[in-house]
Amino acid sequence: MSSDAEVADAVVAAATSVPGVTGLNSGRFGEVATYAAGRRIVGVRLQEFSGEVHIEVDLSRNVMDTAEGVRAATEKASGRTMTVIVEDVTVADPPAGEHAEHEDVPGAQDPSGLSAADGDR
Repeated sequence: MSSDAEVADAVVAAATSVPGVTGLNSGRFGEVATYAAGRRIVGVRLQEFSGEVHIEVDLSRNVMDTAEGVRAATEKASGRTMTVIVEDVTVADPPAGEHAEHEDVPGAQDPSGLSAADGDR
């Protein structure tokens, strides 16, 4: 029988292999983890016959399809029923040379809260 650490490592590998998963997440208070000798395996919580995997998903992908892919992959890897929790979404930066949509809008504000016209005062 595999140790919880070995199962958790397999769950991490399976989850992160699914397109659209940008990482695992330890939950709001850092409580989601499996403990192994000398380390924490973040984003995976195991029970005897089931488990949870907490993921971050690229918002350019279908979140539900990504979560379903993670569920199937992690159940196969762990041999347990797995619940997938999407903790956060990420947005990839636009490729070099492309502008964010708001940059072409006259009067749009930058992240500092100042518009281009404010710098001329």
